[in-house]
Amino acid sequence: MSALIDYTLQLADNALILGQRNSEWCGHGPILEQDIAITNISLDLIGQARSFYQYAAQLKADGSTEDSLAYLRTEREFKNCLLVEQPNGDWAQTMLRQFLFSNFQFHLYQYLLDSPDKTIAAIAEKSLKEVKYHLRWSSEWVIRLGDGTEESHTRMLTAIDELWRYTGELFVPATYEQESGIDLASLKNDWQNKVKAVFEEATLTVPENTFMQTGGKTGKHTEHLGYILSDLQYMQRAYPGSEW
Repeated sequence: MSALIDYTLQLADNALILGQRNSEWCGHGPILEQDIAITNISLDLIGQARSFYQYAAQLKADGSTEDSLAYLRTEREFKNCLLVEQPNGDWAQTMLRQFLFSNFQFHLYQYLLDSPDKTIAAIAEKSLKEVKYHLRWSSEWVIRLGDGTEESHTRMLTAIDELWRYTGELFVPATYEQESGIDLASLKNDWQNKVKAVFEEATLTVPENTFMQTGGKTGKHTEHLGYILSDLQYMQRAYPGSEW
């Protein structure tokens, strides 16, 4: 049961932190249409996080709620991968981060459709419709920027330099993932094939022999997560017990 709770929290944390990151673009997108698009993706991800937090609270059966799990845990208790907590940077970096993670999330949720845990399978099935759009939208932006102007191409190269080092962790299972029977290795080939196809169309090259950063799944995060949580959790910590 402990492993299942931890894995459910990881699924929730990934969605919440990336949703929070993307929400920083609200009102600052390059054009109105894309401002609205990334804000809606934020809402999709936060909705996914709510479903997983609600299930984790049910499993814990200790009085936890979706709010307490999102707003009252510390950095070391969060289990999200390092990729989703990285700064937005410019539009190219945000789009690449979204593509890399949505590509992973798409294949993961497809895998989870066959999960023996029916609740996780149901959440994955519902969320998959949203993630398909996230993946298509971010793929189009990576291609548009990579195969665009000299400046947009350079910005995509910089984004790859910043973010690629965090992709390896997606496929390195934490102990609770292993105990939950999650086979991440089976997803890696499909993820890589999609990356190669999009990068090729975007005139970008997949990096090789990159040292991969890990630790997020076990609570060892970059300095960025603390700043995210200080914004995300401020109201609940300043006014304990607040409810929407």
